[in-house]
Amino acid sequence: MKQFGTWNESNGVDKLGLRNLDSVHYNYRFPKLVEESLARKEGRLIEGGAFAVDTGKHTGRSPKDKHTVRDATTENTIWWDNNKAMTPEAFDLLYEDMMAYAEGKELFVQDLYGGADIDHRLPTRVVTELCWQSHFIRNMLIRPEHAELADFVQELTVIDFPGFLCDPEKYGVRSETCIALNLTKKIILVAGSSYAGEIKKSVFTTLNYLLPEKNIMPMHCSANVGDDDDTAIFFGLSGTGKTTLSADPSRTLIGDDEHGWGENGVFNFEGGCYAKTINLSAEAEPEIYATTHTFGAIVENMVIDPITDKPDFADGSKTENTRVSYPTYFIPNASATGRAPQPKNIIMLTADAFGVLPPIAKLTPEQAMYHFLSGYTAKVAGTEKGVTEPEATFSTCFGAPFMPRHPSEYGNLLREMMEKHQVKCWLVNTGWTGGVYGVGSRMPIKATRALLTAALNGSLASAEFRTDEVFGVEVPVAVPGVDTTLLTPRDTWADKAAFDAMAAKLAGMFVKNFEYYLPHVDDAVKAAGPKA
Repeated sequence: MKQFGTWNESNGVDKLGLRNLDSVHYNYRFPKLVEESLARKEGRLIEGGAFAVDTGKHTGRSPKDKHTVRDATTENTIWWDNNKAMTPEAFDLLYEDMMAYAEGKELFVQDLYGGADIDHRLPTRVVTELCWQSHFIRNMLIRPEHAELADFVQELTVIDFPGFLCDPEKYGVRSETCIALNLTKKIILVAGSSYAGEIKKSVFTTLNYLLPEKNIMPMHCSANVGDDDDTAIFFGLSGTGKTTLSADPSRTLIGDDEHGWGENGVFNFEGGCYAKTINLSAEAEPEIYATTHTFGAIVENMVIDPITDKPDFADGSKTENTRVSYPTYFIPNASATGRAPQPKNIIMLTADAFGVLPPIAKLTPEQAMYHFLSGYTAKVAGTEKGVTEPEATFSTCFGAPFMPRHPSEYGNLLREMMEKHQVKCWLVNTGWTGGVYGVGSRMPIKATRALLTAALNGSLASAEFRTDEVFGVEVPVAVPGVDTTLLTPRDTWADKAAFDAMAAKLAGMFVKNFEYYLPHVDDAVKAAGPKA
């Protein structure tokens, strides 16, 4: 077996059971990875030097094909209502068959870290069949110093073979695609999918499982920090403005997707970003747009003009989930360390298409836990097939697909950390005002930014507040630079009775959704929700 690159020679891939390989390529940097990917015709260079790939039939994650091994260790620690089980025997059989499949092949290896906190980072080895996937995960996780590789020993191993197609009957899975997590052995298998986001999210899921045991809060969020070490955390589902609002040129970006919060402060899980590019423009998001024209970035599933080699950001014919991956240092104001002090503010973003939530509200720790477990936003008509009117979406912890433990564990951690570090929490509505979607208008971005600035610089905390009669949250009466009418949503509606009915409807949705969590929270959290 031929071996190339730099690695711990006492910790080769043979220790994993990989055998009779043609060759192994360890820890290449992206110039070499691009060369190798081009030689294998895995993609092409486009204008500016980014590498363009297509991921085949899988242009996004396959959550229905994700399985977690159910054994003595995980039996009572996994949230089985949200995670599909796999037997240890089926996992071992799949593992051995994937080892046999790899014989005679070239493989690519990256030794990386999940987590920028040196005390709690997870050494991770990623073995891929495709060279460009090795490039992707090198962009996305934290890259060790070259000297560290000689002694690197992983705690987590991810093996990704898109060409291996599963036999559903043999392994007890749903299809020829399978993402199998063995959290006891700390091995993850990805088969039958070329979508590299599965690798990133499997590492995130593992950290979500491991870190709570250390009293570290894992979070699906973005984070930034100001000149006064005033760290802010931004929770929010797709379409709420999480990436846009956290990418503030006056503040340092810690990361845009996945973080931990522990005794050392806030830290990024990643060393890169994985940004959506559909309808991306240089005017609206210049920093992200620039990365799509930079050597070392990977653009996925985008339509490329065959003459000009330019990507068409408006063309979603392959998928609406077009993306670009790049190291965080491609963004000018990104943190060099991926770490920041204890947070002072938490922002929970929601795009309320019902038009009844205030543009900003102050939450108690109990209310923060309630809204964190709820994870509310709303889809609008036309965003998905069959959605003809505003539709409430609840994704617990603002990231249900990646939560291996019961949501109450994460919610209790959030409340404890908020109380311990005296962190303020704000619920921010970036959705609609003056009526439901189609009647009212989108919350002015200028007003949202002014409210966020006041929250982050501390001035909002000393404002006069009123209690919202339906949702029970504290809403500022006046904020400099913001139309006072916006702060009382009912005043923005022409039809007050219609507002009252819609507010009651949304409150009822919250209450109904939260019934699942009632056995797992105390009376203070139960009382923190809306009054239906």
